[in-house]
Amino acid sequence: MSHPNIEELLAKLPGSLTAHESQSRFSHIWKTDEPLQCKGVCFPKNTQEVSNIMKWCHNNQQEVVVHGGLTNLVGGTKTHAHQLVVSLEKMNRVDSVDSDNRIVTAQAGAILETVMQAAEKQDLFLPLSFGARGSAQVGGVISTNAGGLRVFRYGMTRNWVLGLEVVLPNGTIIENLKTLRKDNSGIDLKQLFIGAEGILGVVTKVVFRLIEKPQTRHSAILTTNNYKNLLQTLRYFDQSLGARLTGFELMWENTFKTITAKNTHYQSPLQKLEKYIIFVEVLGKESSRDIQDLQDACTYGFDQGWIVDAGFFDTKSSQDECWKIREDVAVLEANSPHNQHFDISIPIDQIENIVNKIVQKLKSLDGVFEVYPFGHIADGNIHLIVGKQTDHKQLTQQINEIVYQPVAEVNGSISAEHGIGLDKKPYLFLSRTQDEINIMKGIKQLFDPKNILNPGRIID
Repeated sequence: MSHPNIEELLAKLPGSLTAHESQSRFSHIWKTDEPLQCKGVCFPKNTQEVSNIMKWCHNNQQEVVVHGGLTNLVGGTKTHAHQLVVSLEKMNRVDSVDSDNRIVTAQAGAILETVMQAAEKQDLFLPLSFGARGSAQVGGVISTNAGGLRVFRYGMTRNWVLGLEVVLPNGTIIENLKTLRKDNSGIDLKQLFIGAEGILGVVTKVVFRLIEKPQTRHSAILTTNNYKNLLQTLRYFDQSLGARLTGFELMWENTFKTITAKNTHYQSPLQKLEKYIIFVEVLGKESSRDIQDLQDACTYGFDQGWIVDAGFFDTKSSQDECWKIREDVAVLEANSPHNQHFDISIPIDQIENIVNKIVQKLKSLDGVFEVYPFGHIADGNIHLIVGKQTDHKQLTQQINEIVYQPVAEVNGSISAEHGIGLDKKPYLFLSRTQDEINIMKGIKQLFDPKNILNPGRIID
């Protein structure tokens, strides 16, 4: 392997940081106290500069790690001292919102929430929603095929991408910024880059499709003490509210209690808690009808004995506060030192049994003091935050095995939406066959034969 003079590259890009200067930065927004270890950081301002960087790195066999909003949860932005960081934060422009074609075009470093707000100014809507939308960059959102709170109604990020511009590891620019809803002219190559975690190319620009902006929003928090009742409620709400039902989220009682405890920013709007707390969102266009239909659905749930309690929210401030309870995992983080995050997919009818089994085994493990389950119940994606006494490797591995083994037994997934990165790679075989992994390796070899771009993510 050659030893390129990185200063040669950094000097060509004004504003770049040397290895020493890079220590003022970090690799994740939750680890701001850990200095970034790398050869330097480049801040390209356009696609051509990304191409020039990748050409130089390809010719000099220099490893590159791409940084976006630094909100990933699987070690995707971890770096080593011999690697170069390419940050896309200066490529943050929202180029245009086309209201006739209902599309928005943006650079990869644009913050997702900024893109969403630009669309909403034209009465259009990009229905991606998750806690990190205020800091996540769209390049990372695409590269991880991010999910979130509205997936069961609107699908993952992949469903909203019409066109992509990507720079390959050798610097080649692939520009496919089409605005077409239908295009069957051969293999849809952009799909290879969506969810590939940046190992095949650097996403530099995107065209998202949009829909008409909903005119009204209403939310509710429900409680139930029986999982079958919860499933009945979901099905009935879906039948009675139809496409207006855009959120159906779940928290276990101990998770909700922790987030609404006296030492937090949040107060519980409920008089009495049950085992399961459900968060419901309805997006529509006729406020009085929408709230009435939501209340009628809840009344039916009460009459059937499915629901024990309910609280309704219609003002923007009350709904924002309601959904912050669901989204503010930082409260759980603060209550769980040395925590581990899990993001698993399970068949919906088996979630109760599997989560109960996992929680029981974890709590019996020496070194674990709390487990917080919550997640996207309507699409089978459950998150767990496990608080533990140490970060010892043996304990970490024991916890991983307790969580992942029952997931594998029901043909679930070890990663519903966060990706694999570096951290989950040893367990990929539980969700993918060896033949599938071999195909992934072949695709990586085709696009990046020198293995310089985001090396080690997903596969070796």
